[in-house]
Amino acid sequence: MKTSIRIGGPNTGGPEFFQSILELAVDAEKLGVDRAWSAEAWGMDAIAPLAYIAARTTRLELGTGIMQVCARTPASTAMTAMSMQTVSDGRFLLGLGNSGPQVVEGLHGQPFDRPLTRMRETVEIVRMATRGEKLAFDGKAFALPRRGGQGKALRLAQPPVEVPIHLATLTPRALEMTGEIADGWLGTSFTPDVAEAHLAHLRRGAQKSGRKLSDLELCVDVSVAITDDPEPLIQSHKPSLAFQLSAMGSPTMNFYNDAYARSGFEDACREVRDLWLAGDREASVRAVPDEMVRATTLIGDDARVRERVRLYRDVGIGELMLHPWGRHATARLDMLGRAIEIVRQESPA
Repeated sequence: MKTSIRIGGPNTGGPEFFQSILELAVDAEKLGVDRAWSAEAWGMDAIAPLAYIAARTTRLELGTGIMQVCARTPASTAMTAMSMQTVSDGRFLLGLGNSGPQVVEGLHGQPFDRPLTRMRETVEIVRMATRGEKLAFDGKAFALPRRGGQGKALRLAQPPVEVPIHLATLTPRALEMTGEIADGWLGTSFTPDVAEAHLAHLRRGAQKSGRKLSDLELCVDVSVAITDDPEPLIQSHKPSLAFQLSAMGSPTMNFYNDAYARSGFEDACREVRDLWLAGDREASVRAVPDEMVRATTLIGDDARVRERVRLYRDVGIGELMLHPWGRHATARLDMLGRAIEIVRQESPA
């Protein structure tokens, strides 16, 4: 199994934060981490930090996890991806995601309509561009050149280059599309105990394009804390889960909530969201079951963490995006190192 880290995300920015993620990436490469994925929401963008990190590392693969489809035109996405592949000396991976209606409509002012069509057509146009083709495309979400306008089909001046495309998807239809068209999947809200809640849809999509599920790179993110006293950490993890189940979407559309519900936590997901939306956030946090935290993290003693890593391995997950717990940077780095060693030992090449 590969290991990776995530940098960026909501509420990120400023010199101090950037210095911290730069140091993490450089140190993670020394520890043997394979990849770093940069998230963007309403904090730092996904590309600028990776471009800088590319100049400070030599082996670490650098991916966007994710670039928001709504925030750029497909041609701009392609130009950026090809530029990153050049400046990183071939270490770039393009991770795309649709985000949700609150970010798409609230931050970017774009309608959250036909999200799967937008993603599918974005992938098609990006691949046309990376192959060096003229961008002549007549789709439902995008038309190049613009219909009735004065433009003509253009090709990017950059030389053709291969750019692996990973999709961050959660709904059954989106997962099926990922299996059909993507090189990899960036997964969240995933529990290996009920892996088929996600993998069955990915497998069905892969079969549509004549592939097997094993032809996709499957990466899921997971918090990790190796400790003989897991209870305090389980409780400390609940606020972020409550936020994800309730606030990472609109009151009527929350893909994270739906994904956890499909994994066997339907009643808890409904209760947590209802309490949050009613304004009782403390009760909402308390309503997050301990088992939901245990099922979706690597929190526990050495034996339990090893058992969970083997379970991820056995269901076909090929990469763990590790979020190490620690009270300060040194502690988090130490935890990351311990986790990497366990993954190596439990999934030998």
